[in-house]
Amino acid sequence: MQHTHSNRGRGSRAARAITLVVAMTTLACASGRSAPPSTSTSTTPVAPMSNAAPATGDVHDFDFLNGEWTGVNRRLKVRGVGSNDWDEFPGIGRGISYVGGVVHVEEVSFPTKGWSGLTIRVFDLAKRQWAIYWISSKTGVMFPPVMGGFHGDRAEFYGDDEDDGRPVKVRFTWTKLGGGRARWEQAFSYDGGAWETNWTNEVTVTPGG
Repeated sequence: MQHTHSNRGRGSRAARAITLVVAMTTLACASGRSAPPSTSTSTTPVAPMSNAAPATGDVHDFDFLNGEWTGVNRRLKVRGVGSNDWDEFPGIGRGISYVGGVVHVEEVSFPTKGWSGLTIRVFDLAKRQWAIYWISSKTGVMFPPVMGGFHGDRAEFYGDDEDDGRPVKVRFTWTKLGGGRARWEQAFSYDGGAWETNWTNEVTVTPGG
């Protein structure tokens, strides 16, 4: 997650972080992860990344997140058990593009939670595909990437990870809603047969941020 910060000073920290991770993410490309539309848990059939239509995006796909934004996050308190008990909390973020848009970095903070994270997106020009990496301040570990891209105003990204020791398929979706708004969702599949949406973020870009 998706996938933030409240001032430009945090952008400088993102810039410093990029010097540590861009080489790693670029090499990986050459060679993880929200609130429901309603209060019900979303379970839909798994669509493996290999079966997805070819992405048609480009290096400007995430320009809509450049600058500062605020978000309303909703996350399942317990995942993988069919729960409908959601936790809502704010997020504050800032995105910035590097090297002509091939790399997009976004720092996000959750002030009521006391932790933050960094998203690094790297665009493979030959494959026209994004690899998205997440680093949490809680662990200092780079999560496995999700891979995919945009088809118009909607994007899907897929990968593999673990959730409390359980292997899971991971899906991120981004939807551009217009008017400086966007929606991010994270879903896990525990059995390869259905998705459970467990985290969403309703993003509003700050005018002139």
